[in-house]
Parts: sequence; structure tokens; C-alpha cells
Amino acid sequence: MKKPILVLKIGSAAITTKDGEIDEQIVLEIARQTAQVQKKYNIVIVSSGAVAAGKKYLTTYSGTLSERKAAAAIGNPLLVRTYATYFKPFKIALAQSLCERQHFANRDQFLQLKNTYEELWKNNIIPIANENDVVSNKELKFSDNDELATLIATGFGAELLLFSTSVPGVLDEKGNVISEIKVIDKQALALAKKEKSAVGLGGMTSKLNFARLANQMGIEVVIFSMNTEDGFLKAIKGETGTRCHAQGKKLSSRNKWLASGSLIAGLVIVDEGAIEALKNRKSLLAVGIKSVPQDFEAGEVFQIADQDGLVYAVAKAKIDSNSLNSSDLKKNIALAHANDIVLL
Repeated sequence: MKKPILVLKIGSAAITTKDGEIDEQIVLEIARQTAQVQKKYNIVIVSSGAVAAGKKYLTTYSGTLSERKAAAAIGNPLLVRTYATYFKPFKIALAQSLCERQHFANRDQFLQLKNTYEELWKNNIIPIANENDVVSNKELKFSDNDELATLIATGFGAELLLFSTSVPGVLDEKGNVISEIKVIDKQALALAKKEKSAVGLGGMTSKLNFARLANQMGIEVVIFSMNTEDGFLKAIKGETGTRCHAQGKKLSSRNKWLASGSLIAGLVIVDEGAIEALKNRKSLLAVGIKSVPQDFEAGEVFQIADQDGLVYAVAKAKIDSNSLNSSDLKKNIALAHANDIVLL
């Protein structure tokens, strides 16, 4: 029987010390706990930490794009070597997988990536994935490794997506861990603190937004800390951190790719009437559009958000966004057909 897929994302702040050193005790715990569940799952580890580990070798690091690329080039071999050292006693072989956004935007390339991972799993090898920072184009970068982990999870049809971070879960106003979130809505997103760690790109807002996408694709998500005793093992069982429930939505593989893997080129803000029409599986008409903050061309994929910025859907454009400026087209023109809209 084919094993279910589990994606474990380790954040920069979770795997490095305050001094930027790779936390070898955490890597040991990842290896020890992974060894206990490898027979049950096909596992992908998406690990940050390369830039954090490498930047100390640059004499005047200030965080520019070229410096981040250089730090990643230094830190990636350090990171993978550390993983290999601690996984070896458990007789687990590892493979490095440096990914770029285009590998997911191009469906043929994505399928090649998937076939490679399946070959690794057949041979009991765990891929360690990270963004290929050294060559990634600025405009085509992942927003952070939360996005990379989510794309792998949704594209491969994972059962579980686990975000290991520097805090024990999503916290309420009093600082207590919220054990579960049934639906990630505006109220849940408001719980996320705006600050992010000193070494990471993301934050709780990023994790909740990508958890929401994964939930809509039918994937269970847990946000937890590896500093918790047996944190990985407990997260799999939903016994630690914050569990975000899968919504059980059934989508075709094409629509899953449209919603998660395709490159998002633009954004439109719509009114409440347009949101209701989308929920009733109607096309998106120009009359419901309030603004277009990011332009796009015909055939490109764009996000549809309400006036508070909450993204409700993605869609493939029938026309380019500049056509919306023609007042005679404003009322009846369909920006996207219902069949090319995926609700999130």
C-alpha cells in the first residue's frame, strides 16, 4: 500500500541559535523522531537555515539580495552536512533538493520533480528541500519556505503539513497556545503577530495564510515547536501546537495546481457582491471589481481578494487587466470564467 506523504518544514529560527549557528541538538531530535515514523510516511523535510548559517562568513552582511545568495551558497552545504551527520546513525540516507518557483509554475517540470521524489522514497531516501537562493530570480522567488513546503504538500497530495517554528503554536491574546483552528478566517488571521524572527522571512501570518491554502486542498496542518519534547511525533498525532483542520474539498489535479502551483501574476480587489457570486460558482464580472493593485495579462493567474485583503480565490484571466479601463466594457465583461476560478 502506498504510504501517505508528510511534509515537515523547519524554520530558520527553529534550527539556528541566536548566534546563527545550526542547532545540532534540534537536528539530532529531527533525525531521532523521523526515524520512528519513516516506515509509515513518505517524508519531505523543507529546511530553512542556509542563509542564517552562512551569513556570519560575510564580513559586512546587511541582507541585500546578493548577500543572501552568497550566504545561501556558504550555508547550504553546512546545513546538509549537519543533517547527514545526525541522520547517519539511524541509517537514513538523505538527498538535497534545491527548488525554484518555476519548477512549480511549469507543470511538466513539477511532474519531473514529483517523479524524482518518488524514486527517492522507493529507496528509503528522504529529500531535504530548500529554495535555490543562489540562482533564483528576484521576481520568481518563493515568498519564504512556508510557501515551498505548501507547494510540495499540495502538489504531491500530502496528508500532513507540519510547520516547526520558534513558538509553540498560534497564541491567543493572553499568550496561550490555541490547540485547534477549525477554519482559518479573518478572526484567526488577526491572531498572527506582525513581527517575524530576526533570521527568517516569514512569520505567523505567513504560516496561517499557507495553512489556510493547504487546508482548502484537504491537508491537515500543525504549527508547533521542535523545542517541545517529542514535538514532531506529538504534532503528527495533533497532541501539541495548533492543529488547523483540513476542509475536505475535492479538486481536480489541474485546479489544485492552479490554486497552489501556478505563478500568481496579479491581484484584484472585489466587492461583497462579487464574493457572493464566486461562492455561487459564477464568473467574475468587471462590475464587481473595486481596484487592480497588480496588473496581469490574458491567460495569467491572479488572486481575488475582498476589500480587507483576504484572498478568496485564484483565477485564470480571460483578458488583460488594462482592458478594465474601457468604460464601455465595465458592466458585462467577464474577467474570468467560472470554470477557471478556484475558491480558497
